[in-house]
Amino acid sequence: MSDDLQPENKDLRPSGKRQVVGVSASATTSSEAYAARRAKENKAELEESGRGAVKDFFPEVVDEMKRVIWPTGRQMVNYTAIVLAFLIVLTAIVAGVDFLAGLGVEKVLIRD
Repeated sequence: MSDDLQPENKDLRPSGKRQVVGVSASATTSSEAYAARRAKENKAELEESGRGAVKDFFPEVVDEMKRVIWPTGRQMVNYTAIVLAFLIVLTAIVAGVDFLAGLGVEKVLIRD
């Protein structure tokens, strides 16, 4: 029964490592290429872990600041108004909770 699942021609079955089409055997991964890739990965890990060179920090900051898409003046006014309105609402909520908590504590602790 398992013979039905097997191909009749044994030459159609893959054998061994497959080669990439159009790449010579010398272009496959060698120990030198592996070592170079591993060194690059180690360098990337060092940079990600924050143990990279301190001297690279400020040039990277300058590069990132050049990539920033800065908001227009109108957007800044809108964002500032939204933040202030949100701040006023949250302040009112906190003040209300504080006032109600104060009334509750007064009722519990002070008996007339």
